[in-house]
Amino acid sequence: MIRHSGGCHCGRVRFEVLAPARLQVYECNCSICGKAGYLHLIVPAERFKLLSGGEALSCYTFNTHTAKHLFCATCGVKSFYVPRSHPDGFSVNVRCLDPGTVEGMAVEPVDGRHWEQAYPSGRGDYGA
Repeated sequence: MIRHSGGCHCGRVRFEVLAPARLQVYECNCSICGKAGYLHLIVPAERFKLLSGGEALSCYTFNTHTAKHLFCATCGVKSFYVPRSHPDGFSVNVRCLDPGTVEGMAVEPVDGRHWEQAYPSGRGDYGA
C-alpha cells in the first residue's frame, strides 16, 4: 500500500487514500456516474483521510438516499463519496488523484443502471 493524494479542481478539498500503486477500479453505468465519467476506487473508511475542505463539501442524495454524493461547493467536483455499494467506506474518483503515484489500473465495468437485478443483496460484489 502507498499513499495517494488528490482533490477537487479548485484545491479546497484535499484527501489521502492508502491503496496499491496498481489499482483495480470500477466504471459504473448508472445515471450519475455515467454522466460524470467517475472511475471508482473503493476503500474502507480507515484507508481514507480528508485533509482539508470538509466545510466546502455539499451532499447530494437520491433514490434510496444511502449514497452520500459529496462535492466541492466551489468548483462542483466530486472527488470522493460514500457509495451505496459500500456505505461503510469511500469511493474515490481515480481521475481526481494527483499524478505520480498510480503505476497502472485495471478497469472493470459495473452495471449500476440495473443495480437491483445485478446486485440483489444491495451491496456491490466488488471493491474493498
